[in-house]
Amino acid sequence: MPQRWLQIKGDPSVRAFLFEQQRVESLFDTSIDQVHALVTALLTRKGVFHAKIHYSSSQLTCWFARDPFCYEKFLREEVLEEGFLDRFPDADHAGRTPVIDAAGIDRLLGEFRRLRLTDETIYLRNVAVNLINGMINMSFSCDGTHYIDHKTFFAKLDNFETLDTEIP
Repeated sequence: MPQRWLQIKGDPSVRAFLFEQQRVESLFDTSIDQVHALVTALLTRKGVFHAKIHYSSSQLTCWFARDPFCYEKFLREEVLEEGFLDRFPDADHAGRTPVIDAAGIDRLLGEFRRLRLTDETIYLRNVAVNLINGMINMSFSCDGTHYIDHKTFFAKLDNFETLDTEIP
């Protein structure tokens, strides 16, 4: 786990046009609370230890403890279909103890919602959370990526109001 908050600036051409773009509402945006409820269930009851929510393209990528070397990708409406969770057996994290508990997951998802929907120009595009090592990976509309452990994220929430607004 990194000992510091790692921020990587991406493609300068994306940042150059940052203020000429605006978030387009995605299927996951319109159902964000339902998506987050599903992700919570996957992380707490279905053996997912690492999940990535692609808000902009409405995709969900999951790594299950039962087969940690292979991820599974779920697309758009599939995630929101009735019975989606029923296809996965209840499972634990294969004997590993998550460092992020259910309350922490709820708090994280609430902050991800805020970072996705609060600003129409600078917004969260996708986020990954790993329960076992506590790491979060966030990518923003300005093509900035952050790698941060969940404790530092919670401690520094005030700094996440306007992430990556510096345009070189």
